[in-house]
Amino acid sequence: MDSSSVLSDEDYDVISNGQRSLESSIADLHHIPALTTYELPPSNAAKERFSTVALSPADIQAYVRAVVDASGPGRYPRDNRTVRVYVDGIFDVLNAGHALQLRQAKFSFPSVHLIVGVLSDEQCRAHNAIPRFSHTERCELIRHCRWVDEVLFDAPWTVNDRFIIEKRIDYLALEEGSSVNPEFDKERLKGYDEIKKLGRVLPTRRTLGLTAVPYTHSEETTPFQEHSGSVSRIVEKTDTGETGD
Repeated sequence: MDSSSVLSDEDYDVISNGQRSLESSIADLHHIPALTTYELPPSNAAKERFSTVALSPADIQAYVRAVVDASGPGRYPRDNRTVRVYVDGIFDVLNAGHALQLRQAKFSFPSVHLIVGVLSDEQCRAHNAIPRFSHTERCELIRHCRWVDEVLFDAPWTVNDRFIIEKRIDYLALEEGSSVNPEFDKERLKGYDEIKKLGRVLPTRRTLGLTAVPYTHSEETTPFQEHSGSVSRIVEKTDTGETGD
């Protein structure tokens, strides 16, 4: 065997030299059985306090199946298929509510490839939602969440059908009540409504019992600073429980 044969990558999977991510390619291997996800049991205190902690994977999947079946016959994915589910948000700061929503998204089908899009600092500032932590730090927090399979660093502020097709997303997970939340960004809601018309939105149940961080108009915090220059002080809004934010 000559050196050229040893160094050749002809025997390797084509994804090695492709433009798609490894995670994205793995999600296409639908013939591979889903791995069983081991989960540490929650404490009794958590089950008593948070409304969604006690939901089992079977509970979550039964709820999702009812929603999907209601949208039309034959739409529920076959059992051996890995379903690509997308969640987006600011995630500033990642809390128990976010983690429990991501858990619901991950367990929405027997086999899920969960993609999480983190909205950029520039997008947040443009929509008067200045984060306390930088985009880099928020992405890193999401990357370390056990339920997440892929982080989308350049997530769009508003999703549309083109984005869904481009990223091969089967469903977008959205917290129940978001569409009637007056604090939710209207531009983002328009995008979700467009995807909902396609029958591609899954509701996740809202977690009750989370600690509300009280911010008043007299309280101010300084947002992060990634470059030199003055930073204006801003007034933080009360946490509304908006999906992913």
